[in-house]
Amino acid sequence: MVVVPRPTLTPRQEDRAIALFGLLGGLLLIALKVYDHASAIPRWAAVPPLLVMAALELLRRTRPVLTVTLGGLAFAASIFCGALLATSLMYTDLLYAAVLYGSPRMSRILHLTGAASVLVLSSLVLVYSDASNAVAVVVLTTLIYLAPVWTGDLVRKHREEAVAQRLRAEQTALLSEMDRREAVVAERARMARELHDVVANHLSAIAIHATGAQSVARRQRRAEDDPLVEVLTVIRANSVQGLAEMRRMIGLLRDSGGGEADESYAAPDLDAVDALLAKARAAGQDVGLEFALTERGDRGELPVPVGLAAYRIVQESLTNALKHAGPGHVRVELEYRPEELCIAVDSPYRRGAGRELPGAGAGMVGMRERAGLLGGSFTAGPEGDCWSVRAVLPRALVTEGGKGRA
Repeated sequence: MVVVPRPTLTPRQEDRAIALFGLLGGLLLIALKVYDHASAIPRWAAVPPLLVMAALELLRRTRPVLTVTLGGLAFAASIFCGALLATSLMYTDLLYAAVLYGSPRMSRILHLTGAASVLVLSSLVLVYSDASNAVAVVVLTTLIYLAPVWTGDLVRKHREEAVAQRLRAEQTALLSEMDRREAVVAERARMARELHDVVANHLSAIAIHATGAQSVARRQRRAEDDPLVEVLTVIRANSVQGLAEMRRMIGLLRDSGGGEADESYAAPDLDAVDALLAKARAAGQDVGLEFALTERGDRGELPVPVGLAAYRIVQESLTNALKHAGPGHVRVELEYRPEELCIAVDSPYRRGAGRELPGAGAGMVGMRERAGLLGGSFTAGPEGDCWSVRAVLPRALVTEGGKGRA
C-alpha cells in the first residue's frame, strides 16, 4: 500500500487560507442576504467590516495587539451594518490567535475586557429589556468574547507543557549519554590499570631478565652466533616490542573516550607482514622452520579494519606455527581479489603438540571472531601433515543490515 503524505501548510499559508475562506464565505452570505436586517441594510454596507477582518487575519500571528484592536472596531461596525456570521467568526479567531501567539499579558487583558463586555452588555439588556433576553446576550457574548480566549489559553498551556516535556526528555537523554560515557571511560581506565599492573609488568620482567642473561653471556664471552645468545636476543626484542605496544594500548584506553584515537598508536596492517616473517624466521631457525610469503593480485587500498584483521590473523598463524609445528616449511599466501582478501597459511602439523601451553585454542577463537565481525569466513584444522588456516575477508566492510560500505 502506497502511503500518500499529507500536504502541510506553512503558518503564512494557513493565515492566507483562513482569510480567503472567511472572505469568500462572507461574500456568499452577503449575496444571499444572510445577515441581520438584510431588508433594511444594503449589501455593500456589510462588505467593509468583512474586508477589514479578512485583512487582519493575515497579521494574526505577528501583530496580535493591532489585530485585536482593529478587529474589535470592525466587529462593532459590523453590528450596525448587519451582523454577518463570517465577520463574527473571524473576530473570534483573532481573539484566539492573540492569546495563543501574544504575550501572557495580552491573555490577561483579553480575559478582563471579555468579562467586562459580557457584564456590561448583559446588564444593559437586563435594564432595557427582560431577563430572558439578558440570558441570551450572556450566552452569545460569552461565545464571542470569552470562549476563544479560554480556548487559546488552554492550547497555549498545552503547547508550553509539550515544550517543557520535550526539553526534559532531551535533558534526560543527555544525562543518560553522559552516564554511559562516564561508564565507558571508567571501564577503559580499569582495563588500562589491569593491563599495566599485570601484562605490562610481566613483559617488563621478561625484558629485564633477558637483558640480564645477555649480560651474563657477554661476560662469558659467548659468540654472537651462539644459539643461546640469539634466543636471548629474540626474547628481549619481542618482549620490548610487546611492552611498547602494550603501553600504546594503555594510553589509548586512558584517552578521554571522546572518539578520537591516540595518534601515537598506529594500527598495524599488511605492510608489516615482512617484519613478522623476519621475526618468525629468527625464532624458528632453531627448530628447523622456514617461512615463505607469496602475494597475488593488486593490494590496492584496504579499509583499516580489514588490514588490521589480516595482520592479526597472519601474526597468530605464525605464532601457532612456532608453538606447535615441527621442522618444515611455513607458507603464507595473500591473494588480493577485487571484492575480497584471501589468506592461506600452511605449516607442519604435529598432533597434540603445544596443547599444554597456556592459551592454547584462544588464538583460533580470536581469528574467527575477527573474520566474523567483518562479514568474512575462517577455517582452521589439520589437512594431512599440515595445519591449514584459511580466511576470507571482504574488501568492503559489511554492516549489520548486510549492506557493504567502503
